[in-house]
Amino acid sequence: MKLGSLEKNGLRCLVRIGLQQERTGQGLTLAEVSQAEGLSVPNVAKVMRVLRIGGFVRSTRGHAGGYALARSCDEITVGQVLAVLGGRLFEPDFCVGNGGSHNPCPHATTCPVRPVWARVQTLIDTVLCRVTLRTLYSDEREVAVCILNAGEDLE
Repeated sequence: MKLGSLEKNGLRCLVRIGLQQERTGQGLTLAEVSQAEGLSVPNVAKVMRVLRIGGFVRSTRGHAGGYALARSCDEITVGQVLAVLGGRLFEPDFCVGNGGSHNPCPHATTCPVRPVWARVQTLIDTVLCRVTLRTLYSDEREVAVCILNAGEDLE
């Protein structure tokens, strides 16, 4: 599994906006997010469009406009954000449309690989759905501890 730039930049932008809102009660413009994160304005605009459609940020036009969180940082999980930005690693219907030249897949009813992907997705969801945006406001060490605690009951 490889996360792309949309997922990486989307989380970074969302954290930046959330931190600003937490500190000042104000949102950020595209230009401000762009400068703070070292990303191009068009790149940030693309990310913010996806986050707005996904219900994570709201935009306001005008002189005092910009982007702000659409809901509390305690209600937004990393799992939710990644699902909107890039989708999940494994969806239950994944194998149905990926049978190569055999459509439907010849293994659709007895696939030995499907349980592996399903379990991996369950483990990913278990951790990512316990990490909130507020958690990401902490330093790297504190986030690592949170993730370890989130994964304690995975075994």
